[in-house]
Amino acid sequence: MNNNLRKKLFLQMLRIRSIEETIAKKYSEWKMRCPVHLSIGQETAAVAICQNLTSKDKIFTAHRSHAHYLAKGGNLKSMIAELYGKKTGCAKGKGGSMHLIDFEAGILGAVPIVGSTIPIGTGVAWGEKLKKSKNLVVIFFGDGATEEGVFQESLDFASLHNLAILFVCENNDYSVYSHLESRQHKSRNILKIADAIGIKGLHISKKANVLEVYNKIKLTIKKIKKTNRPFLVLIDNFRHLEHCGPNNDDNLNYRSKKYIQFGLTNCPIKIYKKFLTNNKIISNIEIIKFQKLIDKEINSAFLFAEHSSYPVKKELFNNIYDK
Repeated sequence: MNNNLRKKLFLQMLRIRSIEETIAKKYSEWKMRCPVHLSIGQETAAVAICQNLTSKDKIFTAHRSHAHYLAKGGNLKSMIAELYGKKTGCAKGKGGSMHLIDFEAGILGAVPIVGSTIPIGTGVAWGEKLKKSKNLVVIFFGDGATEEGVFQESLDFASLHNLAILFVCENNDYSVYSHLESRQHKSRNILKIADAIGIKGLHISKKANVLEVYNKIKLTIKKIKKTNRPFLVLIDNFRHLEHCGPNNDDNLNYRSKKYIQFGLTNCPIKIYKKFLTNNKIISNIEIIKFQKLIDKEINSAFLFAEHSSYPVKKELFNNIYDK
């Protein structure tokens, strides 16, 4: 891996973090009236995976969709306009944060119904196979989605029909306020479930930096495209803010102080930044210059959203079942 790519991974993560932090800061202005599930702290998976995809590869994501959308090349102005409910939004202002979509970038949709994109993405992968396409389908979902029946059903269908799918479970340990231990038996293991269905898997810990994840995903995608077999990746991560919203909710005490401290100390961006600067791959001056460019881009996107018009009533039923 060359240094340009090493820097690109970092700058992508920094860009996503900056966008999310700006959303959190501006949310109290009451101009964004949709719920927001921010990806702060969970940038690694999105960047490492999407940097390994082609423009023709397709992704599906769930309610915590911003990082995936941005990492895959989704249009920032259209995303912010969607959060503002404007007609220039990527879903014409009708969906909000949990319904991001950008066909040109290969983002076929974000759907907030837990587990719903697993069968939808599997269906798209089946369609790609029928068309003899070589495109990969990536389906992002949280640990809570693995508790839905469609998870096992979709894995079984994908395995039976040899579909080119990368199933990505991002495990931040919590479904809203409920820890994994209160929702799943201690012996339950989704990698073993997948293996029993004939799907190989990989577990990536919270401590893995974006370089490690990128390289592991690169090998995994090569394997999928060579064998036309689905694969499951379980990536552990840490959610910095509340489940839904721009605030910190640690005052509710549903996560221990030790757990929170571990997550904040192992912030993927801080750790990777230290690695790059210590190895003289990137300088602090370069980071400052790029941050200024990011800030300018973000400011432009928010101004675009604020100055855009709201959709009119007669457009309410347009673009519901088609492009």
